[in-house]
Amino acid sequence: MGSRSRGDGNYRNPCLTLHQPWASLLVHGIKRVEGRSWPASIRGRLWIHASSKVPDPDTIKAMEDFYREIYALNGITDLKFPENYPISRLLGCVEVVGCVTCEELVCWEDLPESVRLEGQTDYCWLCEQPQKLIIPFEMRGFQGIYNLEKKIYEPAVRGLSPVKAPSPVKFPLPDPQDPFSLKPGSLASNSNGSNASEIHKLPSLNAAITGARAAGSDFLKKRVSQSEIQEDDNTPVSSRTRKRSEKKAQGMDSELAVRADE
Repeated sequence: MGSRSRGDGNYRNPCLTLHQPWASLLVHGIKRVEGRSWPASIRGRLWIHASSKVPDPDTIKAMEDFYREIYALNGITDLKFPENYPISRLLGCVEVVGCVTCEELVCWEDLPESVRLEGQTDYCWLCEQPQKLIIPFEMRGFQGIYNLEKKIYEPAVRGLSPVKAPSPVKFPLPDPQDPFSLKPGSLASNSNGSNASEIHKLPSLNAAITGARAAGSDFLKKRVSQSEIQEDDNTPVSSRTRKRSEKKAQGMDSELAVRADE
């Protein structure tokens, strides 16, 4: 399947496996920020694959409620969600144009409030130009970023269809000549001390944010509680990855407790 790595790599047709409903929300242009615990090492097209885990109905509801509430801040009240959330499928692609820290994103006043509120993790991959496959391809995924096989890439690229996103965003680059100029630390000097918590005013919005964080936290807890954590049924996760996931889950719990009191 090609290289699999979280660091710098020679990616020809990079792909990232995500769990549902996050995978479909990204490909449908509803989700514009992909949260990771590690910074993006790529720019340009990133293929999105949905893992084999069947999404829990409560998780789907929590994430749809979250996006419904944050889009309403910008006057969009007729948000249309995917009709289904397929698993073990290559769904489409997005263009990764930059990566910033959560702190930078929530203070970036040039962006709509709804986008700033998508910053829920350490690193925020900024995504534009979503495209979906007319017919999603069944395939197995891997951890981290990996290259699509040629036999999958060639028919997939011919089957892409542009997505009409509900509120597309153009993330401005600090240096338009440098595609990697929008990176962690590049916006630090632009921060004026504002914080996304200033936006949290409506009780329904606070509840939706809390629900989304809880959904992510519960999802991680379910993964680390298994005796042997696996990705796409076959790929075992190392003890190092397990410890990292446990630490991340604990961190999300702490943040959830803090934000619930805001």
